Amino acid sequence: MGRNRVTLADVAADAKVSRATVSLVLRESPLVADSTRARVRASMDRLGYVYHRGAASLRSRRSHTVGLLVTDVSNPFFAELTVGVEAALADAGIVVLLGHNYESTAKQADLMRVIQEYGADGLLITPAHDTTAEDLRPLVTARVPHLLVVRYVDGHPAPYVGADNVVGARAATEHLLAHSARKVAFLGGPEHSSARYDRQRGVEEALAARRRTLPASRSVPSPATRQGGYDAALAVLRRKDRPDAIVCYSDVVAFGVLLACEELGIRVGEEVRVTGFDDITESALQHPALTTVAIRPRELGERAAQLLIRRIERPDGPPESDVSVPRLVVRASCGCRPEEHSEKETV
Repeated sequence: MGRNRVTLADVAADAKVSRATVSLVLRESPLVADSTRARVRASMDRLGYVYHRGAASLRSRRSHTVGLLVTDVSNPFFAELTVGVEAALADAGIVVLLGHNYESTAKQADLMRVIQEYGADGLLITPAHDTTAEDLRPLVTARVPHLLVVRYVDGHPAPYVGADNVVGARAATEHLLAHSARKVAFLGGPEHSSARYDRQRGVEEALAARRRTLPASRSVPSPATRQGGYDAALAVLRRKDRPDAIVCYSDVVAFGVLLACEELGIRVGEEVRVTGFDDITESALQHPALTTVAIRPRELGERAAQLLIRRIERPDGPPESDVSVPRLVVRASCGCRPEEHSEKETV
């Protein structure tokens, strides 16, 4: 796992046994006394040693594989991001080991361990919601070159690759306010994810600039899915004091919101204005076409992969993050006329 990975010799020195004894412990040999076995295992845990598969990889200290952990590749955003990662790594002769945590920290921990066992040179990870710095500590202990993608984790020292979510959500909200929106809602996204926190903050900053607030009743978390957006939209649109503008956590959430509006007979762009976040390919094909904050997931994946390659090659270099400024792509769902949004992008 990088040029400074923990070796059998390190474990042997820490446990005060021979390297051969450590090898016997790894092979579960009955020749090792229980007390010695326990001491060696304790040293492995303390040093962050992980068994690596493949003798050739051990000799070269490079496997030419990289792990990619995302929440769910069935989400079009992560599908596009994965394509970007794979394209950039393929150019460098590196193969991707793909895993999905499905927003489960337990599943994430298992995948982190397995990817290390296969001797991956590094790891790109979109943390499951509720992930803590302690959950990611094994990566630090084992000196695994890794980056956090799309979501960061407070207190964890890894570099972060993503977009400035605060700026993007603020731009979307300001655009809706410029359309005379009076009651803005923010819908969707896992409650404890950094992306949702920052995007809500952007909405609140835009409202505060006009001496308004975001009521708790108009901030509804949900899974980042069509169903999640649909359910969240029904929850707020069926109220008497329903919003006249909705900033969505993601494009996929916005697709669910559009479905809910259609079911309730609410005209999008007139009775309620809607914006998404991500600008996945499908956004321009919605009816009406979705106004959204573009963070270009494929390009984001390419940037993350290139940054990880540099991290693998220079593991002792300073942490290097990459936070891009997103752009608001104006289409019809916010109420703009065709001549106003045909080719228009605004920061």
